[in-house]
Amino acid sequence: MSMPMNEAILALTEKEKQTLRLIVRGHDAKSTARSLGLSVHTINERLRDARRKMAVSSSRQAARLLLEVEGENPGSPNPDSFGDTEIGADVTSAKGNEGSAPIGGAGWASRHPHMLIGVLLMTLILGLLALAALPQTGTAPPVVSPVSDTQPNSEVVDAARRFLTLVDQGQWDESYQATGIAFRELNTAEVWATVSEKVRVPLGAVISRTFVSQENLPAPPRGYEVVKFRTSFANKAEAVETITLDREGGGWRVVGITIG
Repeated sequence: MSMPMNEAILALTEKEKQTLRLIVRGHDAKSTARSLGLSVHTINERLRDARRKMAVSSSRQAARLLLEVEGENPGSPNPDSFGDTEIGADVTSAKGNEGSAPIGGAGWASRHPHMLIGVLLMTLILGLLALAALPQTGTAPPVVSPVSDTQPNSEVVDAARRFLTLVDQGQWDESYQATGIAFRELNTAEVWATVSEKVRVPLGAVISRTFVSQENLPAPPRGYEVVKFRTSFANKAEAVETITLDREGGGWRVVGITIG
């Protein structure tokens, strides 16, 4: 990375970096705004300022450059890794407005029915408990794009469906075995089972699940595949399930799941 780019990264504010980190994880301006409890206008202003400082025309390009720089610096803070912090402690530290949101990822989405689990470096605990703490009724249905007419990679989509089927059946150990290294480094099987019981079980049985889209997320080291389904549960009329997968050992492993 050139010295001018390093200087440009240093010129970014922590809020601009926070926004770019969500962009590189596959969020757009709207979902970033939802995650941080901010307006889309505020997010767009942050992205515009970041692009200007980094002299690039694309927000995703700015986000990838930031990821490259931070990936090369092992001393960078990693507030998303809570280690042995107890679940209750995570809840206490996560609550609050945008000012107290963790630098490395989405804050406590107190105004939106949103669940984030271990996407790249996001923690399973924060996202699952965010959904558990929010009402499941009376909220507007999530906005999703129309069903994709592009040809998906059947191997990737099938891997995502198999994982969700295991979760639907409450097979926590088996579904945990289907996750990738990045997921398991942050979450134990016990944590996965505990929070899944609290969050997934109350949604009830799956009524329908329809494939929406598959896209590649160009992030180091190899990029990720992101698969979306529109799903109806017995206790939640409409939701969007987003599964992020990484290629490991000749197969596809789940490294992130979002239900919103």
